[in-house]
Amino acid sequence: MNVIPKGTWVEIERVLLRPEDRAPNLPEETRSCPYVLRISGFLQEDGEMGAEVTVTSLIGHAHRGVLKVVNPSYTHSFGATVPELLHIGGRP
Repeated sequence: MNVIPKGTWVEIERVLLRPEDRAPNLPEETRSCPYVLRISGFLQEDGEMGAEVTVTSLIGHAHRGVLKVVNPSYTHSFGATVPELLHIGGRP
């Protein structure tokens, strides 16, 4: 049992819509998946991975969900540099 202390920055997950609750006009591959919310915040109480916890977001809202990640980070990017675009805007 690994206890994550209150105040730790974490990511939680909560299912907002189960597949059977999703709109019927969605493509089948979309409709067959749950609609999931992932949100980061500070733990309001000690918690464990996989347990239901409450977090406070950066704007002060409380959210409840399953603890998934401790100290989450961003993994997206805007892709590789496109050299042809570097000269847009008048720079030599």
